[in-house]
Amino acid sequence: MLELKPGQRAHLIGIGGAGLSAIARILLARGFAVSGSDLKASALTASLEADGARVYIGHDARHIRRADIVLATSAAPADHDEIKAARALNIPVYKRQDFIGAILRGCDAIAVAGTHGKTTTTSMIIHILQRAGRDPSYIVGGALADSGRNAGVGAGSSFVIEADEYDNMFHGLSPNLAVVTNVEHDHPDFFKTLAQMEAAFQTFVDTIAPEGELVACADDKAALSIARARQADGGKATTYGLANAGADWRATDLRFSGETVAASISLHGSPQAELILRVPGAHNVLNALAALVVACKRGLRPLESAQALASFKATARRFEVRGARAGIIVVDDYAHHPTAIRVNIEAARRRYPEHQIWAIWQPHTFSRVQQFWGGFITAFKGADRVLITPIFAAREAPLEGVNSRALAAAMSAHGSAAFVSDFDDAAAILRRDARAPAVVLIFSAGDAGQIADLYLKGET
Repeated sequence: MLELKPGQRAHLIGIGGAGLSAIARILLARGFAVSGSDLKASALTASLEADGARVYIGHDARHIRRADIVLATSAAPADHDEIKAARALNIPVYKRQDFIGAILRGCDAIAVAGTHGKTTTTSMIIHILQRAGRDPSYIVGGALADSGRNAGVGAGSSFVIEADEYDNMFHGLSPNLAVVTNVEHDHPDFFKTLAQMEAAFQTFVDTIAPEGELVACADDKAALSIARARQADGGKATTYGLANAGADWRATDLRFSGETVAASISLHGSPQAELILRVPGAHNVLNALAALVVACKRGLRPLESAQALASFKATARRFEVRGARAGIIVVDDYAHHPTAIRVNIEAARRRYPEHQIWAIWQPHTFSRVQQFWGGFITAFKGADRVLITPIFAAREAPLEGVNSRALAAAMSAHGSAAFVSDFDDAAAILRRDARAPAVVLIFSAGDAGQIADLYLKGET
């Protein structure tokens, strides 16, 4: 069993990534000496350096010589220079799955899993607990609006963590309270089939502490099935939903009005609170309901939680309004799966009913585009104009025939879909063709968020 001791020197390979940068922050706050390497500098690496980490740009075996432990990103191959050097020096090398349990040990671990919605739901739980004075520690997949950070160490007993399914990271958590928002096939480079992914989520739920509890979305078939199986085995499980009348907790009577969406919250049919959110879409009502249920499991009143959520602001890159230019609103969003893209376009249409909807999409990984080709072709039907940038490869090599030009051509049902060769071209097309009132949705799990800056700060 990995034992972490303050004062140890930890080296993180891929320290600039969302997952490892958050762990680095926790280690720094707990008194560890932290170093790390990444291929390029970023706002995250700069922030970690400001907090006291030693960050190397580029990978080199010499970077790990003073380390006591090494944590490697899932994207690092086994023959990575720093990994090989660590093993040659008998320095233990861990993945997040092996490492994260040691970070959570001794805490009231609250873990949020799901193909969609886990970042926002995690952020909402953190927000409620902070507003209630509970001061939780946390790790989340995006920067919180209030703090600008993706991780923090609090004085409270709870540790709220986004439970990432990729590379089965969430199998190392053993939470006291777990949320499953939904289970839909994703990460086809790792989960070859939906059945494999469902099995991974079942294993995650099986790691819940013996007296712990599951909170699952009753509107999602797979999540509900996992909850029912847990209940059949004598475990604790609570359900929530919008559409499923059999859910324990429900949000009903959704009202969309300008910048807000409201709903009525009930438990077994008994009214509990009125919810008002300033983040758009029915999917965010569902995320908020999950967060409210979790807070109630930790002793907070529904009304108290609902009031806290009224001040919740979008997490970075989750329908984050980056600014406006001459009546054209620019939104940065992390969506990179057909379902997430579709619901965010729907949310934009409800929030901005009189606006033209532009969607700029940077596809993420060749395997995902290949696997969900048909879903992507139809996901953008709610948009008026679509621009598609080159695919963000991430950890992958290109696949023959899988490219953005072919995607744009395949969207023949969507007459406005077009390929753009780079971010400058996308910004130039916006400046030339977008007319107010309009909203621009930039969908990217890569670096296409730069288009917002190019457009908002560029030439008139």
